[in-house]
Amino acid sequence: MRLDSGMSQEAFADKCGIARSYMSRIERGKANPSLDAVEVLAQALNVRACVLFEDGAAGSV
Repeated sequence: MRLDSGMSQEAFADKCGIARSYMSRIERGKANPSLDAVEVLAQALNVRACVLFEDGAAGSV
């Protein structure tokens, strides 16, 4: 979803107020974001948080 939006990982992390290294771990499935972080990610992507839990969305943040 981030790639579809045209944002680099660094730009997206900055927009979310999250460290790029943490964003990388989330995208690689090496970190489990809190529900608060999921909400921030969803807002930055202009989607409802539940969309991030749908099949095909995992690994696409």
